[in-house]
This record gives sequence, structure tokens and C-alpha cells, in this order.
Amino acid sequence: MSTPLCCSVPRMGDGMRRPVVDGTVGGVSGSRHPAVATAPVSAPWIDAAVTAGGAVLVPPEQATAVVWTQSDDPDGLAALLEANPQIDWVQLPWAGIDPYIPLLGADRTWTCAKGVYADPVAEHALAMLLAGFRNLHAYARAGSWTDQVGRNLIGGRITIFGGGGIAESLIGFLAPLRCSITVVRQTPTPMDGVERVLGPEDRIEALRGADGVVLALPLLPSTTGLIGPAELDAMEPHAWLINVARGAHVQTDALVQALQSGAIGGAGLDVTDPEPLPDGHPLWSLPNVIITPHTGNTRAMARPLLGARITENVRRYAAGEPFIGLVDIERGY
Repeated sequence: MSTPLCCSVPRMGDGMRRPVVDGTVGGVSGSRHPAVATAPVSAPWIDAAVTAGGAVLVPPEQATAVVWTQSDDPDGLAALLEANPQIDWVQLPWAGIDPYIPLLGADRTWTCAKGVYADPVAEHALAMLLAGFRNLHAYARAGSWTDQVGRNLIGGRITIFGGGGIAESLIGFLAPLRCSITVVRQTPTPMDGVERVLGPEDRIEALRGADGVVLALPLLPSTTGLIGPAELDAMEPHAWLINVARGAHVQTDALVQALQSGAIGGAGLDVTDPEPLPDGHPLWSLPNVIITPHTGNTRAMARPLLGARITENVRRYAAGEPFIGLVDIERGY
């Protein structure tokens, strides 16, 4: 989403300057509240979230922290930080921060919205799984009574790429359906409700036998083009691929070929590469594809969730407590 929303980093208590001081802060005499800017634009609900955390809203030149509201303007943020080196904390608006990775540095604390949107995005992934398994995409397009088609998600074998908040929420949603779940993640440590946790080197094994495959992982150099010809060949002919992460995880030409040939059962895509998906692209006309316009988390859903995260992190900033959603600078998410 390109429009604004209108872990090796220092933490409070680890030698980092606390923003709450006596006297004048951000030009406000006698204030005991952190001086926080919102940029490049703001909205009443963003400002309210900042002040609810106990901060004073100030221009960037008077601030020690900034709530950045643009999802894909690294040049704008770089210019703001260069002009205001006193800013020591940056809150980014999305969980996926790939445009901002070149700016990350240990001289500032960086937080993002990871975990904030997990429930709505996981719900969207579940909806796509159910729609694909139950053939709703075809029934919705039918103009006459058709044969019975579909399979149960109950008891299905699901592989999830990514072990973060979206995966954890989806695992919880799938629990009543008694699914057998495999997770592929960078660090293959056990997870509640998961039968197998594998590392990236075992991704082909994780794909074999799965009825559904869900992509819910960060976009990094190592995960760009993750799903290509070899991975699609390893999938079952009836399996559905669900992508609620980033379009660039999937090699689009290879996906089109697999869908056209029947190598996989179908695809539910909330993200595509390119994005927006151009009019006339082959994916639009394929009968075994469900496409939604990056709407797993709408603005209406995002605002209260992000607002609550901003408020809590501002409160923690003022109190000198560890942040929620700290960016791991080395990993880039």
C-alpha cells in the first residue's frame, strides 16, 4: 500500500537517553512528556494516538522521535533524519519494512508494526484457503448449476512459510479444524500447535504432501523469488498457494505456468508481482485464481490497531521501557 495511513538495537534502560526530562522539551516549558513528530503527513487519529501515549506533538526539528506515516518513502525519511540527527526513535507504519532496510542503523531505535495486523491478515489467509478448498471461486463465476467440487480444510495438511505474528494467528484459527501444520522459518524452533518446524533449506520437503501453502514471511533478499519452478513442481496437483506477504516472494511467470498446466490446484493472492496487477495480466483470467487488491488489512482495520501500537510505544518511550515491535537490524525485520 503506497499511500500513507491518514534485534540489535539500543533499548531504553540500556544506556540510551531517556526522552522525558524536566524543564523545556520540544519548546514546551515545564513539560515532562516526550517530544514526538508525525511525518510526512498526519491525521487526527494518528495525533490522538501519539498524545494518548503522553507525548507532545512538535515539528521534527524539535522532536526526539518520529512516527513515520508513509509506507514506501525511504528518501523522505532519510532526508528528515539527516536534517534532524537528534531523533533517536523511528516508528514505521507497516510490518513489512523492506523499502527502509537501507536506512536501518544502530544509532537509532527502530520499531515497526509487526504483529499489529496479524489477526486480520491471518483471517484473510484462512478465507482464501476455505474459498479455494470449497471451490467458491468457480461457483461464484458460474452461470448455471454445476457438478459438486470441493475438499475439506478439516484435517488438511497446511504448510506456512514464516513464523511471526500472522503465522501464530493462523495456527490458532486452524486449530479447531484439526489441521496438520508445518512451519518453515529462519530459526526452526518448536511452536505451539505445529507438527513440524523446518528451516529454509527444507522448503521442498515442507511443500510435498501439503494441501495448502501459505506465505506469511518478510521480504528479504533470501526470500525474494522463494517460490519458483522447483517449489511449484514439489507441490501437490490439488494444493492451493496463498500469498498474504509480498508479491515478490513468488516468481509470477512460473506461477502462471503452474496454474495453467494444473501443476497446482490454485492460488489465492492478496499481493502480486507486479503490484498493482496490470489489466489484462494472465492471472486475471485464470479460473483457479482468487485475487484481492492487497486488502488483507484494510485502512479501516489498520487504524485502531496501529493507533493502539503507537500509543503503547510512546508510553514505553516516555517510561524508558522496552518497545514492542523492535526491528532486528541484522535481519531487516
